[in-house]
Amino acid sequence: MGFETIQLEHTGDAYRLTLNRPDKLDSFNALMHSEVRDSLTLIEGDSAARVLLITGAGRAFCAGQDLGDRDVNAGPLDLSQGPENDYNPLVRRLVALPLPVVCAVNGIAAGAGVNIAAACDIVVAKKSAKFAQAFSAVGLVPDSGGTWMLPRLMGQARALAFTLLNQKLTADEAEAMGLIWKAVEDEVFAETVDSIVEKLANAPTFGLASAKAAIRESWSSTLDQALDRERDMQKQCGLSRDYKEGVNAFKEKRAPRFTGAKPDA
Repeated sequence: MGFETIQLEHTGDAYRLTLNRPDKLDSFNALMHSEVRDSLTLIEGDSAARVLLITGAGRAFCAGQDLGDRDVNAGPLDLSQGPENDYNPLVRRLVALPLPVVCAVNGIAAGAGVNIAAACDIVVAKKSAKFAQAFSAVGLVPDSGGTWMLPRLMGQARALAFTLLNQKLTADEAEAMGLIWKAVEDEVFAETVDSIVEKLANAPTFGLASAKAAIRESWSSTLDQALDRERDMQKQCGLSRDYKEGVNAFKEKRAPRFTGAKPDA
């Protein structure tokens, strides 16, 4: 499948989706939204997929919405349509994808770019990367889940200051505040990301997907609900071939050979 605004590469069980509008800081326009949707449909339909990496081309990860794609002087704009038709479905799909989603922030992440990264499961950034919520600079409220994710990741005080002051964060600051998992030196960034992807591509995918779902669902559940969910998921994971392989590998003191298969496979 050929794309104009993204690159989609498939190596073994790992997919790499690169936002590819470097001259526009990898910001979203209508075509990019369409192509990202198509790529996720392809990945969702691949039962062998075990990990997805999302990154950007050039000096940015993603600068959010391409403001040059909108004519604000042509009349009133209904800005609810972007979240409703594009950004909200994207965030929902990333969160629900039944495999780990790694975000490699290679440069500036701004606006929706920050919140799309935050929707991924593991976020690694170059030390030189910067994060900016940016919405307040044009009089808008954060979207793409920003108002929900940022307070939970950073805490309300930091999320408010980050948003209202249009404050730029370094990758080290983003890590310290809990916005991302890890900031790494630029020189070892590619190597670090590749290592994470390789590890996840060889991991017990069904178990990881279950853990991902359990942790994310816990944000809107009670302790009792979480305990029940863990019990039910543990039953399903225990029926998987990967659980049996993991236990046998432990007993035999060897590296496990996981397939990522679901229990009924």
